[in-house]
Amino acid sequence: MTRRALTVLALAAAVAAVAARGRPRHGEDHDRPAPRAEHGTRPRTERAQGTGDRAADRDAPAGRNAVPADPAGPAASCAAPAALPTGEPSPAPVRSAPPSRRPALGTPADWAELLRLPALFTVPGDALAGAAAAGRTPGARTLLAIGSSLCLYQAGMALNDWADRAEDAAERPHRPLPSGRIAPGAALTAAGAFTALGLALAARAGRSALTAAVPLAATVWAYDLRLKRGWAGPAALAEARGLDLVLGAAASGGRIRDAVPSAAALGAHTLAVTAVSRHETRGGSTAAPLAALAVTSCVACALAPPARAPGLPADRDGAAPLGLPGLTSAPPGGMLRAALAFGYAATAARPLAHAALNPSPPLTRRAVGGGVRALIPLQAALAARAGAPATALLTAALAPLARRFGRKVSVT
Repeated sequence: MTRRALTVLALAAAVAAVAARGRPRHGEDHDRPAPRAEHGTRPRTERAQGTGDRAADRDAPAGRNAVPADPAGPAASCAAPAALPTGEPSPAPVRSAPPSRRPALGTPADWAELLRLPALFTVPGDALAGAAAAGRTPGARTLLAIGSSLCLYQAGMALNDWADRAEDAAERPHRPLPSGRIAPGAALTAAGAFTALGLALAARAGRSALTAAVPLAATVWAYDLRLKRGWAGPAALAEARGLDLVLGAAASGGRIRDAVPSAAALGAHTLAVTAVSRHETRGGSTAAPLAALAVTSCVACALAPPARAPGLPADRDGAAPLGLPGLTSAPPGGMLRAALAFGYAATAARPLAHAALNPSPPLTRRAVGGGVRALIPLQAALAARAGAPATALLTAALAPLARRFGRKVSVT
């Protein structure tokens, strides 16, 4: 082969190599971007890679080869809405409005728990026993005194939970205030409103009733805000119960001095039960239930009618013959008086004895609840001792209602 032929063959091989370098190899078509489609949409491969402008894809009409973008692709986190299969943008997300932060006003059941509804049945007997001790029949002014007592009692209950909200958050988190069902401001407002209404009702009952209601309201507020944690706490609460009985006597138009013995008996019982209630969350005190049991026994003995000595009849005035002291006949209504005194002792003494034997928190709370329920037979026995059997029966009729509601709402 001549030199000229070799040169021609070399040139032909070089031209073939250049031409082969310009053509795509077999199987490499997908590595090279394809030209745009004729209808204005990008080819399928370019849209799948997400390398183009998404806004242009959304504005362009959908062609035969157009497919929606992958939401999980790198452009899915852009602020612009992703294109739907129809070419329309998706709607903007709707943000829900934040919940309103209104103060908790509570439900009727929450307020019944806050005000300790069953304990309210122990309040009317104070005014009724006071009217009986003053020798008066309950009337319209007595009803006003009962309304005033109920309002002041409810004020004390609401104010008590407001003042103890920090302590209750640790020891009684289920109470309406620490649990958030009732706002503390609502409880304080209710306490002020009940106090104003109670004083207004006492003013309607007369000046003497208002004279007793003002120190009663002051004692309630002083006890809840200042005195309850000191040594004077039980005495202040006992004074409040005694003043409540005096309020009924003053509103009924009787002499207040005649109601002092009944007020002292009611105050002694309240003092003993309040001393026990100081240990209802921790327990561990045997002295307080024992002391309360002794006080309850003394009060029950004072309420019981005097016994009549057998074989020694008394005269018409009930005096014992031959000057023997303590031998008197039972006055009229003595059986009712004895039954009510026994009912009082049984209601209060049994749970107190259990708490003295085992001063655990559950038994201590049960003793306090029994002491609160025993107020009703005590008030009825005081009315019977004053010679008002009808008032005594009316007061005793409140006991089943207090026991019934006490199964639903705690009195402590």
